[in-house]
Amino acid sequence: MKFMRLGSRPDTFYTSDSVRSVSSEVSSDLIVQVNGSRYLLHKFPLLSKCFRLQRLCSESPDSQHYQIVQLPDFPGGIEAFELCAKFCYGITITLSAYNIVSARCAAEYLQMTEDVEKGNLVYKIEVFFNSCILQGWKDSIVTLQSTKSFPSWSEDLDITSRCIEAISAKIIAQPSRVNLSHSHSRRGRDDVSCNGGESHRHKAKGWWAEDLVELSIDLFWRTLIAIKSGGKIPSNLIGDALRIYASRWLPNVPKNSNVNKDLESDMGSDSVVGDLRSKHRLLLESIISLLPAERGAVSCSFLLKLLKAANMVNASSSSKMELARRVGIQLDEAKVSDLLIPTKDSTLYDVDIVLTILEQFMLQGQSPPISPARGKDGFERRRRSRSAENIKFEFQESRRSSSASHSSKLKVGKLVDGYLQEIARDVNLPLSKFIAVAEAVPDFARVDHDDLYRAIDIYLKAHPDLNKSERKRLCKILDCKKLSMEACTHAAQNELLPLRVVVQVLFFDQARTATAGGPVTELPSNIKALFAQNGDPRKPTSSLSTNATAVAPEDQWSVTGLKSPKSKLATLRMKLAEDEDLEDNYTNEIGNNSKVKAVCSLPTGPKRMLTVNFGALHFADTRTTWNRCAVNQDFLYIPLFSE
Repeated sequence: MKFMRLGSRPDTFYTSDSVRSVSSEVSSDLIVQVNGSRYLLHKFPLLSKCFRLQRLCSESPDSQHYQIVQLPDFPGGIEAFELCAKFCYGITITLSAYNIVSARCAAEYLQMTEDVEKGNLVYKIEVFFNSCILQGWKDSIVTLQSTKSFPSWSEDLDITSRCIEAISAKIIAQPSRVNLSHSHSRRGRDDVSCNGGESHRHKAKGWWAEDLVELSIDLFWRTLIAIKSGGKIPSNLIGDALRIYASRWLPNVPKNSNVNKDLESDMGSDSVVGDLRSKHRLLLESIISLLPAERGAVSCSFLLKLLKAANMVNASSSSKMELARRVGIQLDEAKVSDLLIPTKDSTLYDVDIVLTILEQFMLQGQSPPISPARGKDGFERRRRSRSAENIKFEFQESRRSSSASHSSKLKVGKLVDGYLQEIARDVNLPLSKFIAVAEAVPDFARVDHDDLYRAIDIYLKAHPDLNKSERKRLCKILDCKKLSMEACTHAAQNELLPLRVVVQVLFFDQARTATAGGPVTELPSNIKALFAQNGDPRKPTSSLSTNATAVAPEDQWSVTGLKSPKSKLATLRMKLAEDEDLEDNYTNEIGNNSKVKAVCSLPTGPKRMLTVNFGALHFADTRTTWNRCAVNQDFLYIPLFSE
């Protein structure tokens, strides 16, 4: 740190009976009152350098012994006044980045200018400030920090603006190295004279970010604006500076908790919470306004952390929407934990803002690249403007960008399914929001529906009170054709699923297995019960494999809560009776409750055989009349026996 010493006399100020005096053979004749403190001094050395004291003494009447002068609202307090008084007496004083602002403001208040005396304090401070303070990195930052104690004086004297200009100029001039340590405030302060040198330390790009972290938000904002206006600092370095500053000052958002309760428990009274929240809100909105426009300048994880903090401090809706828009641009970089944004509502997480993010993401690349127009005029103009090689290169670039967009949507599809598994555990999450999140992803973005099935299974277990229509509505988002064999095995035994879904799962699993030429999965016991009557079960013929597919391991789906494979026929009959929607696809020649009648009247006599024919399942018998139930545009045939 650079410093300057003025004066040569020893310090002779002392305190007696709460009054500060100076040792002198000449009796004191001036009392100066500064912020409740009294100074017993002499007119001659002070009035010769302080024009304000001259004017005040001329306006106030003289007393017998002392003339009293009051200096209310003195900038810098008694320390700054005493420094100016010592300068008038010729006593040695030391100026540095830590006290130069208060000394400059005090000297301006006392009007210690060149008009009163040559080489006065204002002139000496300005020379030191311009030649030493503004030339040093640490000194400029420390001085800028100290201006927050005298905001109006510092603005009027251009101290703040000059410090900001000096700091930004150094960053722009040397973006990849600095002469000073970035942790000077923590490593101690080594004073160096004004003419002395400083140690040279080379550091990586972005060395200035940690140095600016202690600035107040208004000073930090102005400094970043000055740095960005230079146009030479990469946007990712601006993003790093914002990330470091946010991690220093923004509150940590706890996971799986109510943000209001946590903040109130930490801070106590409502007034303290309100003040702190207002301060954090201003800080957050200032950081948002500084975010670089370029994609990738800040990570998606950092943007989502800002969004979590925005919920915590009650930020404006416009700020949240801006963050949601930026997150949507690079959502494919996010993780599931990043999307778990706590909310003030009854639900654990803010699902609405995630829906907004997904909407913003899907708006990206709505118009896929198309081939160039083949019109004659356009073709001729293209031939005149650029070569065929350039056209081919641009077409390849378009295909590459299109593939990248498709790949990002696949990543987001996987991300959303993982997010659904997390929010499905929330007992207060409405079914409509769960379905809205699931449907926000296009069909092609899900290569398989295993993760989606896991989420549905978790939601059904966490919400056991769902009625029949709600369970059907939930399962409509599931495509059984995209389930793996392990998922099909679990779904076929999942008593929480509607019967229609179980039948669909069995149909597509059997059809797929038969088409592939592999062993057919054994039917679960509740479907086998369709072929049993009065305790006389009849197993399918050997065209079905007797080896059932093993239940998925614990890291796939939990089977706790599912009924035993030895399901009762009465259970299946009851589920069929509840599933009124199945009858919509039956032919009119069967009665309104024909499917229930058919199941309840299965005979035991005829011999049945299960065969696979062109991807569909047929239960054949010589005395069978066939009824058709549509399953996703394919057909599953259920035998209705007639005597």
